[in-house]
Amino acid sequence: MRISLGPLLYYWPRRTVLDFYARVADSAVDTVYLGEVVCSRRHELRTDDWLALARELKTAGKQVVLSTQALVESPADLRAVRRICGNDEFLVEANDATALACLAEAGAFIAGPHLNAYNGDTLAWLAELGAVRWVMPVELSRTALLAIQRQRPEGLETEVYAWGRLPLAFSARCFTARHHNLPRDDCRYRCIEDPDGKPLRTQDGAPFLVLNGIQTQSAKHYDLSADIDTLRSAGVDVVRLSPHASGTFEAVEVFAQAIAGTLTGAEAAARMNDIVAERCNGHWHGKPGMEYVLAA
Repeated sequence: MRISLGPLLYYWPRRTVLDFYARVADSAVDTVYLGEVVCSRRHELRTDDWLALARELKTAGKQVVLSTQALVESPADLRAVRRICGNDEFLVEANDATALACLAEAGAFIAGPHLNAYNGDTLAWLAELGAVRWVMPVELSRTALLAIQRQRPEGLETEVYAWGRLPLAFSARCFTARHHNLPRDDCRYRCIEDPDGKPLRTQDGAPFLVLNGIQTQSAKHYDLSADIDTLRSAGVDVVRLSPHASGTFEAVEVFAQAIAGTLTGAEAAARMNDIVAERCNGHWHGKPGMEYVLAA
């Protein structure tokens, strides 16, 4: 099993992004996904900047994948997707049917988690289009994955989201702008003030959701570090960790040691509890997503 670092879902200052990926270059991460997935208004890094960063990480020995937006809403968005899909240097992760249309004749690509592949027929279709890896939708369980894996086309790798706040939904409305009583077209880029999103709690004070521009995330960190053995037995090739302002590199190290067998699942879970306290993994175990189950 290998470790991937998913695309940065938050809006960080340019210097913060560059410093973060400088650390990624020296980490145990095997594959790095780059690009703007959430909101096209974010402009600290442009496409040329992501490409330059991709070349640096490739030189450092990482496999680099360029990710496309999950919600394409305008001609400008479409042009950006086409440019990414038309690059001749790096694999592309398709997160929307728009990207699929661009990639169908371009060769190999990765089917991202937002394409909602829920069965073997969909995997077969994606493989026919050129997919070499698919990322399981975050709400599926291990049982559902095993059923799909039995129908997985030969040569198609499986990647599972294994750590970080879950990307739950996208909307044409910007929730961060609405929180500040601003229209989306004049949001003043307020989400840059929330490096890990804006947390919401219930009236009882329990963690509920996180607002990240037009994206809604889980409040708790999804964490499958205790489930490395079941991930391996399910035929998972790559585990994906999502970038966060704190804890990312510590989490990478825990997963690297668990994959190598120097940490048991229970030991990995205990280490992870010191990194982030509010965790969940219910979806993987076929339970409500907000629950956390420590595997036996």
